[in-house]
Amino acid sequence: MSLPPLVEPAAELSVDEIRRYSRHLIIPDVGVEGQKRLKNARVLCVGAGGLGSPALMYLAAAGVGTLGIIDFDTVDESNLQRQVIHGVSDVGRSKAESAAATIREINPLVNVEIHDTALDRDNVREIFAQYDLIVDGTDNFATRYMVNDAAVLLGKPYVWGSIYRFDGQASVFWAEHGPCYRCLYPEPPPPGMVPSCAEGGVLGVLCASVGSIQVTEAIKLITGVGEPLVGGLMVYDALEMSYRKIKVRKDPNCALCGENPTVTDLLEDYEDFCGAVSVEAQEAVVDSTITALELKEWQDAGKDIFLVDVREPAEYEIVRIPGATLIPKGEILSGEALAQFPQDKQIVLHCKSGVRSAEALAALKAAGFRDAVHVQGGVLSWIKQIDPSLPAY
Repeated sequence: MSLPPLVEPAAELSVDEIRRYSRHLIIPDVGVEGQKRLKNARVLCVGAGGLGSPALMYLAAAGVGTLGIIDFDTVDESNLQRQVIHGVSDVGRSKAESAAATIREINPLVNVEIHDTALDRDNVREIFAQYDLIVDGTDNFATRYMVNDAAVLLGKPYVWGSIYRFDGQASVFWAEHGPCYRCLYPEPPPPGMVPSCAEGGVLGVLCASVGSIQVTEAIKLITGVGEPLVGGLMVYDALEMSYRKIKVRKDPNCALCGENPTVTDLLEDYEDFCGAVSVEAQEAVVDSTITALELKEWQDAGKDIFLVDVREPAEYEIVRIPGATLIPKGEILSGEALAQFPQDKQIVLHCKSGVRSAEALAALKAAGFRDAVHVQGGVLSWIKQIDPSLPAY
């Protein structure tokens, strides 16, 4: 459905702006009026990572007058495969500062506002209130639900995107005119069910595909042209090069934007709501967790252990702890691999950071392996504490 323009037009365009945005100005549906609206718009991008990179760059190039960036992270070498707003010289630098510098190179006419902090329950309302539109580039469920809830409570529209391996999704959530994120996903997935990009990977260029869709939707909302993805979910499969648009209806029973809402304020703890690990995993790791240093001591002392890497084969090829046997978590949870575990050895599980090994540990304990343990921090802790020469990912 068509919607009225989100932003009132600025008073005028300068000569420099007319020259810079001339290819927009000659599009009848955009024209001078649309460009003035872009100039007057205030857009906040949550995250300056994979999706935030192309979103911020193209919003700046399009002439959005004020761009806000909120990101508390620093640039890591592993980011450069997909977070194209950053470069080699930015490694170790604040992502917000790095992104702002690139934006100023693209378009010095854009005002950049930096929020070099973590978005949380205490600051999300104050920050969102300063902007007309939110572009969500987050990569975790806790922040996604908080962004959605804050946007609904403040009456703000936001453009959402999600990426994983070769697949992407995008939509516009605006409770005043259609569904919110909770209408589509009333509850977060069970812990460990959906791997993060850090665990499962993402094709770098997928960020550009989905980020560009987000910017397109932002421009349509600001200028009032076309039909934005309110009430629609765009699903992109890069391997098949296919796009599907799925209709999403407003849920009258939605806990947040429905007819009788039960969520009337921000939650006290979104991490707890989404659950980083299951209750079973939390219980399993109690008194069954060792550090990377303890694992090394056990190995050096010749302790009879069966060290199991529960990551995926592609991760095992990148880096591994010496002596580890690869048995992916899924094979443990399904029971398929239980016969491979000896009864007469100390079983030690590890993954990348400790989340998947905790879930696998719960399954093993339920199967009778009561003395099994897992390594806190996984292979990343091993690299940091034992062998820094190994590659982190």
